[in-house]
Amino acid sequence: QRECISIHIGQAGVQMGNACWELYCLEHGIRADGTIPGPKLAKPVEPESEQVDSSFETFFCETASGKHVPRAVFIDLEPTVIDEIRTGTYHGLFHPEQLISGKEDAANNYARGHYTIGKEIIDTVLSRIRKMADQCSGLQGFLVFHSFGGGTGSGFTSLLMERLSVEYSKKSKLEFSVYPAPRVSTAVVEPYNSILTTHTTLEHSDCSFMVDNEAIYDICNRNLDIERPTYTNLNR
Repeated sequence: QRECISIHIGQAGVQMGNACWELYCLEHGIRADGTIPGPKLAKPVEPESEQVDSSFETFFCETASGKHVPRAVFIDLEPTVIDEIRTGTYHGLFHPEQLISGKEDAANNYARGHYTIGKEIIDTVLSRIRKMADQCSGLQGFLVFHSFGGGTGSGFTSLLMERLSVEYSKKSKLEFSVYPAPRVSTAVVEPYNSILTTHTTLEHSDCSFMVDNEAIYDICNRNLDIERPTYTNLNR
């Protein structure tokens, strides 16, 4: 059994996560409430002859009641983006403990995400991740989704990566990150956040898949005919 735990941090990470889990559910035929519609077998099947597709177990964990819960944690220092999940179509898919939000955001400030507000929430996050890791029989590693420009995406991610390296030093950590671009920018300090988080996560990340905000912006413009893409479009 090989499992991966996904960690979605900040607005970008959480909104990318929404799109990802929607696709994972479609791919494995899992409904928005976590159940899989399937024919009920009349007679019990021998384990050897059982042709059950368990490929979903990499990303989902099955509960005793037959629900499939994503192996994912959503973290944001302010509640609005995560509240959209709590009230959205897929609210029945996630366990409330997986959605962790603080009361005030990092205000695009790396230091707030890493030192002040991040410090208050990091232990909660690590205990949730530990719980999730305990449910895995062969944890392969972590997929971390975040942006480099935001305060939470940069500051909190680097704090979490440092802590994960201490607790799970043998596990791989893959990053899926959104790099800021001057054309699509909401904060002047994005370059500073990026440099600070790049410096701290360089030694803790095994592999990083980067997308540039400007490139996604152009895709939205050219291929999807969205005139003025917002962050929600970009993250999807």
